Amino acid sequence: MKAIAYNIRPDEKEWLVLANYKKHDITIIANSLTADTLPFAEGKEVLLVFNNDDLSDLLIAGLKSLGIRYIATSSSETKHLDLIAAGKAGMKVANVPLLSGKADPKSRMEQVIRNLDQWAAGKCLGKACCCQNNCGASKALK
Repeated sequence: MKAIAYNIRPDEKEWLVLANYKKHDITIIANSLTADTLPFAEGKEVLLVFNNDDLSDLLIAGLKSLGIRYIATSSSETKHLDLIAAGKAGMKVANVPLLSGKADPKSRMEQVIRNLDQWAAGKCLGKACCCQNNCGASKALK
């Protein structure tokens, strides 16, 4: 999958690259996602959100217009994402479910890549699914 990662810390970047192992085409941007940096997402299908960047309905609409279909956050929380706007835009959203107390960057980045792998294979993400799109399969797995 073609993805873009904004606002990524150096330790997260290292673990993301190792977890990905060249499976997905990921562009890494150190800056936060804003209206000014939004154009870098053009031609990508996945947005990777780090460090709790806030995704408002306006940013989600802009991402949708650029071709983003999936949003993966590296946290277990989704308060920084407008899930309703993402749902209305038809986007699939995933988080990193609590990993038995493991909140280290390595575990989180491995889960982010697993989420991308599952999307690429057309599979449900189960507990990582945060979609508002009434995915019956993902709701049954929760």
